[in-house]
Amino acid sequence: MVAERRPRAWQRMLSGRRLDLLDPSPLDIEIEDIAHGLSRVARWNGQTSGRWSFSVAQHSLLVERLVGGFAPGARAPWRLAALLHDAPEFVIGDLITPFKAIIGAEYKDLERRLMQAIHLRFGLPPAAPAGAARLIKRADRAAAYLEAIQLAGFGEAEANRIFGRPRNLPAVRLRPKPPDQAKDAYLARFEAIAQSAAREA
Repeated sequence: MVAERRPRAWQRMLSGRRLDLLDPSPLDIEIEDIAHGLSRVARWNGQTSGRWSFSVAQHSLLVERLVGGFAPGARAPWRLAALLHDAPEFVIGDLITPFKAIIGAEYKDLERRLMQAIHLRFGLPPAAPAGAARLIKRADRAAAYLEAIQLAGFGEAEANRIFGRPRNLPAVRLRPKPPDQAKDAYLARFEAIAQSAAREA
C-alpha cells in the first residue's frame, strides 16, 4: 500500500526561496518577493475604476502614509509594521472581508503565522504593541474608506455606514499605478523606513 503524500504546502518565489505556508521561516522571506507579489494583488477583487487595479502594495503605502499623518511622531518600527500590515497577502492573496468571515479561524491562523515570520525577518516583534496595532488599524480603515468612495463605487453615505467616517482624514487623491511602479514605490519606502529604524536603534 502506498503511503499518502502530504500535499505541497510551499510556494516557490522568484527569489528562489521556498516558503512553507504551514511553517513559514523568516529565512525564506525577502522584501523583493513581498513587493513583487503585493504589486500584483488587486484590492477589492479588482472591482475598482481605472486602467490599472489598485494594488495591495499601493494600499500598504497609503496606510503607512496615514499612520504618519495621524501620529507624526510614530517610531520607524511601527511605520514599518504599517507598511507590512498586509504583507502575508504576497503569498495568500487578498481575500475580501466577507470571504474571510466565512472561512473563519483557520485562515486567520495561517495569516498570523505568516505575519509573525515577516515581522521577525525585518527585526520587528512577532506582533505590534497594542497602541501601534490600534493606530495601524485606524489607518487601514481610513484607507479602505478612501478607496471605497474614490475607486470602488461606494457613495459616501454607504461608506460612512460600513467603514465609519474617519476623523482628521487628509485630502488624498488615489491613482492606481502599473504594478512595476507600485513595486518600486513600495521598495523605496521600505528602504527609507528601514534606514530610519536603524538610526533610531
